[in-house]
Amino acid sequence: MAKADNGIEIRALQVAVAIACLVPLTAGGLSVLRGPGWIGHPPVVPVDLDSHFRYISGIFLGVGLAFVSCIPDIARKGARFRLLGALVVCGGLARLLSLLSVGPPGEGHLLGLAMELGVVPLLMLWQRRVERRAGP
Repeated sequence: MAKADNGIEIRALQVAVAIACLVPLTAGGLSVLRGPGWIGHPPVVPVDLDSHFRYISGIFLGVGLAFVSCIPDIARKGARFRLLGALVVCGGLARLLSLLSVGPPGEGHLLGLAMELGVVPLLMLWQRRVERRAGP
């Protein structure tokens, strides 16, 4: 592949990752600030549930920020990108277990499941391809 073509592919991957990062940045940020009420739960939930929800949301936000940190030099951030992607896939598998155990969640969570077990693995494969083509 010509160097210019590789640059175009890198830029396309950067844009795709930036767009995908809007999900954890927005949902994670809102969840930390507003708690579970913003996704349709009663405004008052048990304190322990609110605490856990915001904690997990903070991790989600942090993962989104860590993915953002990969964008500028994405062809050389493979190890970090794969680790973050593995975390997201593990979360998706946990969400899938919930779906199978207690039933389907709302539409937003189903979108999350599609991101976690579909989009993120595809982005991981794409990043690996870009990394290989960029060379050492």
